[in-house]
Amino acid sequence: MNTRMRRAAVAVAATTMAISLAACGSAKESGDKTTDTGSAKKGDDLKIGLLLPESETARYEKFDKPIIEKKVSELTGGKGEVVYANAKQDATLQAQQVDTMITNKVDALIVDAVDAKAIENSIKKAKDAGIPIVAFDRLAEGPIDAYTSFDNEEVGHVQGKALLEALGDVEKPTIVMMNGAITDPNAALFKKGAKAELDGKVTYGKEYDTKEWKPTNANANMEAAITALGKDKIAGVYSANDGMAGGIITALKAAGLSKLPPVTGQDAELAGVQRIVTGEQFMSVYKPYPQEGVVAAEMAVALAKGEKLDSIATSKIDSGSAKGIPTVLVPVVSLTKANIKDTVLKDGIYTIDEICTAKYKAACDAAGLK
Repeated sequence: MNTRMRRAAVAVAATTMAISLAACGSAKESGDKTTDTGSAKKGDDLKIGLLLPESETARYEKFDKPIIEKKVSELTGGKGEVVYANAKQDATLQAQQVDTMITNKVDALIVDAVDAKAIENSIKKAKDAGIPIVAFDRLAEGPIDAYTSFDNEEVGHVQGKALLEALGDVEKPTIVMMNGAITDPNAALFKKGAKAELDGKVTYGKEYDTKEWKPTNANANMEAAITALGKDKIAGVYSANDGMAGGIITALKAAGLSKLPPVTGQDAELAGVQRIVTGEQFMSVYKPYPQEGVVAAEMAVALAKGEKLDSIATSKIDSGSAKGIPTVLVPVVSLTKANIKDTVLKDGIYTIDEICTAKYKAACDAAGLK
């Protein structure tokens, strides 16, 4: 899996380094989905809007924002500016932020939607104002021009396979399934991929769609599951991400389990990686954020300049309201104690000192992380 990911990463990097500088006509004339404003090409003095959905998940502020800012600066010779806002998990606030971006006349907009359906009208307003839109990480509804994310169904497959591996040869063990928020289309894809692996092999004792992805909500759901099923009847827990895994593990520990069942995760958050080191969490899904952020920046700058996306996006995807959206999907990796060195450490996501603080030193030494 790791070797395949790195080969795919090289391919993504190769396809995204050379943005076409050839002139292009309208979307109808070229057959390519570009800005449909008819405006002349722009130079490097660009304003790129960036709207991220929330700050409880560490990745958005720690990785995505600085990566996109850096790449926009590189692509524009330091002349480009990223105008940033975070919606704090509030779809109404995000709609207001889109309005502000329109008022500020950004040249392109990168949007990670709080609610992929609710944002459709805002996307239409931005498009009507001549602003091309890149859907980032979540496939927003509306007339978006490009999309980049990870292979979200594959994320679920990776999680499901890992949980089955951890459960071993137990006949149809009982698990709790803690899915993400129903407002996030990625959550449905994670669930679909995971269930493709788990169906028929496990018993779903309890299943939840966790409001707003909040760890506190996952914690409350897990407490309810423990009460309903009994703490000793839960063989494993599918958790769609690391934040929720933290809430789940807190509930399991509070219930007094002498040995925690395997719990999955996603995002390779620092706290999640540390729980993997100690054995409290079985796995996470490592998503190479630099690749996704770089692609989003390249798409936005190209669209702002009126350029084609042929050299960036090698595939297309359909949403509920748009067809043939130029798309780049970045591959993912199952992260366990065995490959921390070869993933988040090797790629510079974290350092040994960040992971192996005094609290985790003994566990790190035992895992060979020195």
